[in-house]
Amino acid sequence: MKEFPIPVTVEAGSQPPEEDGVELDYMQLPTETWTYEVPVVPEPDEIQGLEPGIEFLGTLATTLANQTPDAPAVVLPLTGLDDANLHLIDQVLGNGEVSIIYEGPVKARVQESVLAGVWRVQYLSDDESVERDVVEVGAIPTLISDGVFTHAAAELVVDAEKLPEGLANAPSLLVEISDKLRLSEDHTEPYVVNLSLLPNTDEDLQYLIERLGSGPAVILSRGYGNCRITSTGTRNVWWVQYFNSQDALILNTVEISRVPAVACAAREDLEDSAERLREILEVYR
Repeated sequence: MKEFPIPVTVEAGSQPPEEDGVELDYMQLPTETWTYEVPVVPEPDEIQGLEPGIEFLGTLATTLANQTPDAPAVVLPLTGLDDANLHLIDQVLGNGEVSIIYEGPVKARVQESVLAGVWRVQYLSDDESVERDVVEVGAIPTLISDGVFTHAAAELVVDAEKLPEGLANAPSLLVEISDKLRLSEDHTEPYVVNLSLLPNTDEDLQYLIERLGSGPAVILSRGYGNCRITSTGTRNVWWVQYFNSQDALILNTVEISRVPAVACAAREDLEDSAERLREILEVYR
C-alpha cells in the first residue's frame, strides 16, 4: 500500500460541500480532562516546623485507609495550624474534579482534593470570610449527605385543576416523580427521568422548576466534560445536567436519590487515595 503524500484531514469545513448544500458537521469532543498530578512537596530536610502538618497528613492517611463509602464522613479540623503547615496541606491536597457551593442555613464552599474522597470544607460568614476550615473523608461531605434536604418538601402535590397553559409532559412527569419519592427513603436504586428524550416545551421545564423548587447546593463535577448537579426544594430530587466542552447541554435529567453517584467517591477511589497518600508520606519516614 502506498503512503499518502499529504496528510488527510477530516473535519468540519475541510471537505467540499455536497451538491445538496449539506456540509460535514458533528459535535466537538472535549479538549480538556482532569488528571491526577503528584503534588510537589518539601524535601525531608526542608520540613523543620512542618511537623504538625505531617502529623495531620498521617492522621488523614489512617482515616482514609479505614473509611468506606457507606460510612459517614469523618471530620478532621484544621485548627491550630499556622500558615506554613496549612500551605503544606494545601500542596498535598490540591484541587480535584468536584466543587460544591452550599447556600442554606449555613454558607460553605467545598473542594474535593486530588485525593478522591478527601474534601476541603470551608464554612463562610456573611462577608465570605472563612469561619471554620475542615477536611472531611468520605464519599460525600456531611453537609450534602445529611443537610441538603433538611428544609425540603417531603411530598410533591400536583393540582390537575390549576395547570398553566402550554404544558405537554410536565404533569405526568410530576406524578411519576411523586410516586418514586416514597421509595427513595428506602435507599433503593436511583431513579432517573431523562428529560432530553422527551418533547418538553419551555412551559414544561419552567413548571418543573417551579414545582420542584430550589435547594441550597450546586455541585460541579469536571471530568470528561462537565456535570452540574443542583439540589431542588423537594427531598431527594436533583437536577443532573451534562455539558460538553463547549458548555452545551447534552443531557438533562431529574434524579431521585440521596446523592447522585457521579458526585460521590466510590470504594475504589478511597482505596486509591489512601495508597497515593501513603506514597507521598513515605519520604518523610
